[in-house]
Amino acid sequence: MTKWFGRPGGRRDYLGILLLSLAGLLTEISYTRVVSYKLFYYYTYLVIGLALLGLGSGGVLLAVSRRLRRAPHDRLLATSGLLGAFAMLGGYFVVAKLPLDTVAIWEYGTAASSRNIFYLAILGLALFVPFTAIGLAISYLLGSRTESIGRLYAADLAGAALACAIAIPLQVSLGPPRTVMLAAAMLAFVGIMYRSRRPWRWMPGLGVLVLTILPIAVPDLLPQIRTERVKSMTEIDLEYSEWGPVFRVDVQTELFGRHLLYHDGLLGSNILSYDGELSDLTHFEEDPRAIPFQVLGNPPGRALIIGAAGGHEILASLYFGAINVDAVELNPVTTSLLRGPYAEYSGHLVTQPGVSLTTADGRTHLTRSDTAFDLIWFVAPDSYAAGNAASSGAFVLSESYLYTVEMLREALDHLTDRGIIVAQFGEYDFEGRPNRTARYLSTAYAALDESGVDNPNQHLMVSTSSDYPAQLSTIVVKRLPFDDTETGRFTAHADATPGTTVRYTPELRGFGETVGIVASVGHDQWGAAFPDYPYNLSPVRDNAPFFWHFQDFGDVLTGLFDPVDPARDPEVAVGERVLVLLLVVSVLFPTVFLLLPFALVRRDWSDLPRRGASFGYFAALGVGFMLFEVTMIQRLVLLLGHPTYSLTVTLASLLVFAGIGSLASRRLALHQRLPLALFATLAVLTVGYLTGLTPLTNVLIQWPTTLRFLAAFILLAPLGLCLGTFMPLGLAAVARLTEHRRLYVAWAWAVNGFFSVIGSVLTTILAMVYGFRVVQALGLAVYCVAILILPRLTASGDSDRQFAAGLG
Repeated sequence: MTKWFGRPGGRRDYLGILLLSLAGLLTEISYTRVVSYKLFYYYTYLVIGLALLGLGSGGVLLAVSRRLRRAPHDRLLATSGLLGAFAMLGGYFVVAKLPLDTVAIWEYGTAASSRNIFYLAILGLALFVPFTAIGLAISYLLGSRTESIGRLYAADLAGAALACAIAIPLQVSLGPPRTVMLAAAMLAFVGIMYRSRRPWRWMPGLGVLVLTILPIAVPDLLPQIRTERVKSMTEIDLEYSEWGPVFRVDVQTELFGRHLLYHDGLLGSNILSYDGELSDLTHFEEDPRAIPFQVLGNPPGRALIIGAAGGHEILASLYFGAINVDAVELNPVTTSLLRGPYAEYSGHLVTQPGVSLTTADGRTHLTRSDTAFDLIWFVAPDSYAAGNAASSGAFVLSESYLYTVEMLREALDHLTDRGIIVAQFGEYDFEGRPNRTARYLSTAYAALDESGVDNPNQHLMVSTSSDYPAQLSTIVVKRLPFDDTETGRFTAHADATPGTTVRYTPELRGFGETVGIVASVGHDQWGAAFPDYPYNLSPVRDNAPFFWHFQDFGDVLTGLFDPVDPARDPEVAVGERVLVLLLVVSVLFPTVFLLLPFALVRRDWSDLPRRGASFGYFAALGVGFMLFEVTMIQRLVLLLGHPTYSLTVTLASLLVFAGIGSLASRRLALHQRLPLALFATLAVLTVGYLTGLTPLTNVLIQWPTTLRFLAAFILLAPLGLCLGTFMPLGLAAVARLTEHRRLYVAWAWAVNGFFSVIGSVLTTILAMVYGFRVVQALGLAVYCVAILILPRLTASGDSDRQFAAGLG
């Protein structure tokens, strides 16, 4: 046991840094789910940013405090672990119970705005403090063990990789709140591990450990999460709730013959009571769900429903005589409701003859299918949740591969001659800004045009139905032109259905409305038709699949300090405002905190050589890693079939192989041409991913799931190996330059952490504006800056072998 609990610097440091990293990333992932449920999906960036800022701030604390740098090894690590655990425990209670109304924040100048800004700051502090304790402990370990930086950094990455591997199973089995408690227990164990070999000194740590374990064993001890005012989940009588990898699902008690389903606190779907008698479902005759079947005339032989949710559209398909119904739903919690607790209530809908329900991503399911469909039905299948964003820097502004030119071309290729594509969206203000409808039409027009259709305007129809909380748009797309019979049935149904209005058909397209103009001509011909329209309606492509990003960032910046009308559509510019404000914070925070060493440790600071070079190097690593990580996570969603799978496999592969690269850095440091080799490797990999990933995906997507996972894991291996060498090379270099090793390593760690925040937010903004390919090329350029700086840090009078020895 002495090799683990003996002298400072023993093997327990590897276990300690692994547990610190594991706890930190598990907490970050869990809080993205908690905050997505409590607030809105785009506030998960707040979690990501505060986590990275906290890790960097721990390095700053160590850099500015001689007392901390000179603290006994075991005492500092024990205190950091126990304080981090206690802060995480208390912070969760604050996050869960704090009242918030984020919509009121944008009503600048009002008392409600000031109050909720204050509440949001308190919530941010509760999230921030535990990560600061983790960052302090990790930076201290790296700075105190400079002879073993390579191995320690590899252990740090191993902990993060392990967190990626177990995060999703834990979200499903324990739920995010209890996973936060599990992470706190890990920190408490680290505190006990470093406390002392004398059992009586373990008592404070054991007390904190018990406090963190109890809520895991007895979930009722944890407070119910108080959602923000707009959601008001506490006012709804719920009978079933379950956390899932995509979003949390809450089921309301029966109301008017149905159970309403809430997705992350927002009304998302419903499960109808069904006793097996289709003849009782006559309400479908005047429902917008009747439109696809009215257009078709004869019942579809095979229908594909993407976004099946509670099965409402499955039931409508059966009522209108569909012979085979393939239903696809992304969230496994939702599909489990129809197979389990609500199977009997729904009339065993998913086991009816001809019905097949699959838990999968709709795009991947369709791409892998060799079936031709009479109807492909997109039922607004977006989750508006952060399940595909539970990582450092993943996107949360509802990026979707379901609404792109490439996806619609795929769907067109899967239609029979009479087949149609139907998409339905809610519109907050169709008359003033029909953004969802118009953008889908724009994308569909481009897909038809690129598929060789001569007059795409002959292949589109649109109607709206007003008997909903928001107007519901129905867009119908056909590979062949609509004939008079089909448009006649479409118009007749609208005339016979109260609240339904035809907005566009090939015969009636001179309305002069936004939707009519977009459906009539291609995007490149709009010209003077939209000189003053303030929203972006251009076609959406896989390279930048941000269907819901309607407002340019230039306009967002211009109106950043203008109050927002609380009655407006919350999806217009609010998410972009959060991103811009977080970018501002992530720039100001490092500006202030990285200057602190000049004032507080001026004498020690003046002794540190090559500060400018080290700043540039570690800043480039922080931004560059995010540029690569985020784009690879998103680009592999299609191959792996689920955002959660892409997150897990991509991060796990990058971190595992980055850890191996870290271990190999000691041997690589001996090579004279290391910078050139790193540049050549990274350049070849970047070009390969940019040019070859899409064709390779088209081939691999037909493979079984396990083999696709393995292929993606191996595909990312060389990138992880390459990127993993940079950090230990830099840390070993700066540690070797001065006797103030802990100060320099801590400051370098802080620079990297702070610029990871900037990289996280900047990557998303750049991807939304320029697309993933530009972002990935920019990642190569940023790493080139680091490669050019590296010789400046490693050059000294010492031999290469002395430098390599510093990598451990």
